[in-house]
Amino acid sequence: MGEEARLASALPGWWRQMLSSQRREARRILGELMETRGMMPLLMKARNGVAWTPAEKEELLGHLRRMAHLSPYLIALLLPGSVLLLPAYAWWLDRRRLKRQD
Repeated sequence: MGEEARLASALPGWWRQMLSSQRREARRILGELMETRGMMPLLMKARNGVAWTPAEKEELLGHLRRMAHLSPYLIALLLPGSVLLLPAYAWWLDRRRLKRQD
């Protein structure tokens, strides 16, 4: 058993669940950011005086939509005191609460 797995097994269950949720969301955000890798060359085309093709416009819109879905995560993490807001932020993001009608 690895050192990290040994340490994780010593933690309380709620803490392990919180860490696994954090890791899952970090992987998701990183994956979404990696999908936007081609955005800068597209943006620079217009800056350099080259017109976008319709396909490039659609690709650019896709990148912007992807980033718009990430903006609540990034804004909340960059604000001063955001660590104190994380429980409220987690409650707000919890889609299950809408089904439970809390």
